[in-house]
Amino acid sequence: MRRRLLSVTVPLQTRTLISPRLLSSPSHHLLSRSKKHSASPQDDPYDPPFSPIAKAPNPKPKQSPKARNPKPEQAPKALPYGMGKPSLPLHSDLPFDFRYSYSETDPSLRPIGYREPPRFSPFGPGRLDRKWDGVSAPATGEATEDRVSEDRSSVLGDPLTEEEVDELVERYRHSDCSRQINLGTGGVTHNTLEDIHNHWKRAEAVRIKCLGVPTLDMDNLCFHLEDKTGGKIIYRHINILLLYRGRNYDPKQRPVIPLMLWKPLAPIYPRLVPKVAEGLTFEQTKELRNRGLNTPALMKLKSFWKHFITQSSCFSAARNGVYANVVERVREAFRTSDVVRLDCAHVYTSDCKKIGVKLRDLVPCIPILFKDGQIIIWRGRETQDSDQCDS
Repeated sequence: MRRRLLSVTVPLQTRTLISPRLLSSPSHHLLSRSKKHSASPQDDPYDPPFSPIAKAPNPKPKQSPKARNPKPEQAPKALPYGMGKPSLPLHSDLPFDFRYSYSETDPSLRPIGYREPPRFSPFGPGRLDRKWDGVSAPATGEATEDRVSEDRSSVLGDPLTEEEVDELVERYRHSDCSRQINLGTGGVTHNTLEDIHNHWKRAEAVRIKCLGVPTLDMDNLCFHLEDKTGGKIIYRHINILLLYRGRNYDPKQRPVIPLMLWKPLAPIYPRLVPKVAEGLTFEQTKELRNRGLNTPALMKLKSFWKHFITQSSCFSAARNGVYANVVERVREAFRTSDVVRLDCAHVYTSDCKKIGVKLRDLVPCIPILFKDGQIIIWRGRETQDSDQCDS
């Protein structure tokens, strides 16, 4: 019995030793919570000890009656070019017709069909105040040549001195120039004009590198670049051009050039190579074609995207995608032969047709066959008769 009483009285003595001040302390509450209110992991949800305390949102300060009254409306500030959203439809004061390519299309040649409905404008529906006719968007206003020349001369200003030209050429002619635009098979396209003006914002001149079929006629490229942009060519070396913007050029007064959203499909034009050449019979045409296929190739052309061509002693390979000397070589060959073959096995088929069209107008000559990457061109009867009369 004595042992039982001792076991009962010991907890009573320990309870009386605890002061009421300790019972009211926060540490005692934490201790009691950890012992008495500790639940099993199955009953208690996950509650980390350092969980963030949700803060009450700060009430918004009350506005005074004066602040509630709105300020009078002010006119919006004019944003610089290209920063604000333009109003549609766009209007451009440029005096020429908008077309996809200016240097590779002939405005006088009308197509015989279209590969897409002409009503679908590449500028987008309702984005331009000019109507698209399937080939171009004709200009709405009438601008005289005198006014256009006066505006261009006012922007160009006084001619550059030799020292100024040498300084600009030395700055922009190198291959590591950041102000460079590459012209491919499309030549001087419509969106290229916008790229040139974007470069002219921060640079006096822009370096233009020409590749592909347009290099057959570099004079044509230079003409359209100067005519459509208003600049001036100050340097020309094979296929490298430097286009100067002018002394009085102001980027804020640049013309409005609506961008083409996609490349329109090329229209259908008349057949390039007739079955029978003009002035010849079918047998004579067939004989010329066979003779042209059996003659050695005058040149071996290659595209600017293919580098695996090999040169041999019988071929004179053109530069990589640069055909600036092809016309002169063909003219020299026609002095001794009436049929010339060009090897274009490493050139796109569409580019072969474009090369034939360029040579027809520049040499001039008559293309009589396009087969397996070979171009056979005939000197023509009129040219042959004239050469005999001269001799």
